[in-house]
Amino acid sequence: MARDDYQKALKKGERSYARYLSEGKYPYLQVLEELLSHTDVVAEEDLGICSIPSEMIVGTFTAGRRTAFAPNFMPLLDDESEFAAKWQALYNAHLEEGIHDPIKCYEFMNRYYVLEGNKRVSVLKFCGAPSVQGNVTRIIPKRTDEPENRLYFEFLAFYKCSKVNYIVLSKLGGYRTLLEKLGFDADYKWTDDDRMEVRSLYVRFEKVYKEKGGEQPPIPTADAFLMYLELYPCDPNHEEKLPSQIKSELLKMWDEILLQAKGNPSEIKTEPQEAPKKNLFDYLLSPGTKYLKIAFVHDKNPQDSAWIYGHELGRMYLEEQFKGKVETISYNDVSQGAELENTLDDAIAKKCNIIFTTTPQFLEGSIKTAIKNPSVKILNCSVDTNHQCIRTYYARLFEAKFLSGLVAGALCKNGKIGYMADYPICGMIANINAFAIGVKMVNPNATIQLEWTTVRSKQEILEDFKANEVNLVSCLEMIVPNSPSRYFGLVNIEKDEPENLTAVIWNWGALYKKLVETVQNGAWDSAGSDGVALNYWWGMSAGVVDFICSPKVPVKTRQLVEFMQHQIMEGGFSPFSGELYSQDGIVQSDDNRSLTPEEIINMRWLADNVNGSLPHWNKLNEDAKAVVEVQGVDNIEE
Repeated sequence: MARDDYQKALKKGERSYARYLSEGKYPYLQVLEELLSHTDVVAEEDLGICSIPSEMIVGTFTAGRRTAFAPNFMPLLDDESEFAAKWQALYNAHLEEGIHDPIKCYEFMNRYYVLEGNKRVSVLKFCGAPSVQGNVTRIIPKRTDEPENRLYFEFLAFYKCSKVNYIVLSKLGGYRTLLEKLGFDADYKWTDDDRMEVRSLYVRFEKVYKEKGGEQPPIPTADAFLMYLELYPCDPNHEEKLPSQIKSELLKMWDEILLQAKGNPSEIKTEPQEAPKKNLFDYLLSPGTKYLKIAFVHDKNPQDSAWIYGHELGRMYLEEQFKGKVETISYNDVSQGAELENTLDDAIAKKCNIIFTTTPQFLEGSIKTAIKNPSVKILNCSVDTNHQCIRTYYARLFEAKFLSGLVAGALCKNGKIGYMADYPICGMIANINAFAIGVKMVNPNATIQLEWTTVRSKQEILEDFKANEVNLVSCLEMIVPNSPSRYFGLVNIEKDEPENLTAVIWNWGALYKKLVETVQNGAWDSAGSDGVALNYWWGMSAGVVDFICSPKVPVKTRQLVEFMQHQIMEGGFSPFSGELYSQDGIVQSDDNRSLTPEEIINMRWLADNVNGSLPHWNKLNEDAKAVVEVQGVDNIEE
């Protein structure tokens, strides 16, 4: 019997060897000694006896035995060899009494390499053992800025508090989100009961997930588990979920998992879409313009928030433009979590066809509700979100900020210009850099001092600017109704009274009108037929953003701005075309290439004439952390 099973294991090994060879991959076990020869190691840590997930044991420590095993740890030596005899003896012992002696191995970058016990691992893997007991030594590499290294150090922080090694995530920030969805603080030390509860939930989820997706599911189990918890967080009362409930919830979100498996394909619509052409039968069968009921869900109120005030103006404009065809309702001061979900359910109960959630923090709740209610169109005001069940929308500001930079550079006398930014989120970095490029185009020696209003107060920043003779400042582009201020747009702060020079206008009414038109004219349905996530990112050419120059700006400067604005709107110029330089060197050297919308939105660098940096996570205020958690650029340091 043992010999027959060895031959089965040998065939598995030969198939694995052949597959790896045909794919141009190394067909034996990985060797840790060879990997470490190219790695800076800073420490070793004894983890003691651990239960190691079998699939995470990928190699051997030394090169001595690597050719005896295929990459799947199945044997490659013929069944007459001494190796085969020892393998069969160990196999028989395992069937009779089990393998009790732990292997000795090293863990490096979340993978395990065997020092003693390769045949034990081979036998246990052949028998389908989900885990292997091992005495583990962790090898810790030097910390770097490489994404894989940063992800590993996030895992180390997670392991320090949880002692859990089987949840290996693939995205930066994932472990922080996982702890939040499990109901644990980042520095909370897990108890044995905590580990048991999480393990139980994970095993139940894994069983259901593999029943649906097979042994090779669309994405790794741990990533799917996190996606599941993001939509269905753990019950605070620790009530155990039945497999039937997990299965029902998993089926609802399956399209989202498939989308992630494809690499989260998304399409950024930079211009409103034309209505699909209709033939005669379409006109004859068309029921006419559909009456729409639309809900706006805000996290604050328009009296205290400039952001919400702008969206409310857009809502009222929508009702004016579609009298008798559109009805709107708004919800103010809605909190995340249960209150948001109840609010969205209320809007659906009131027969709303479309729901706009106007802050990125509402993204998660929007997704959860959209999955449960696929007939309702839910849109979240955020940038480049990869979810098929909802769509996102945002105003494209960087082109207008470039024009503002042109004015600032032209009027700057001492080479010092200030820039106040708020949230370090996707799209914001492009605004900063476009402004800096505009400055550089007309004033190559000027520099921009970057400050963050979510780290320091606006008043403190303005006082520092004045003290350092930074007289031209790009302030935030919105004002609060209850706290009117002239510190918006490009402002000259040299005198006692601020002098407004330019302003970037968010025309939310135009954006909402065009979004509703896409629903009414059929463009919505035709755009959503390709199985990709859709993001609407419209700017000046769509009338969603406008740029205003004060008469105080010299006439020739205004003419230059008008010319460049026309070029941008006609597609003849992009601020991010040709050679581009960051603080760290050249970003793009091709004179004939422009950055894509995806590259602009996900920008991670600052232009070479910017003094400043992205803010440290711990320095951000709590409101900013909530926004950055959802839409932040991924190199915000912990």
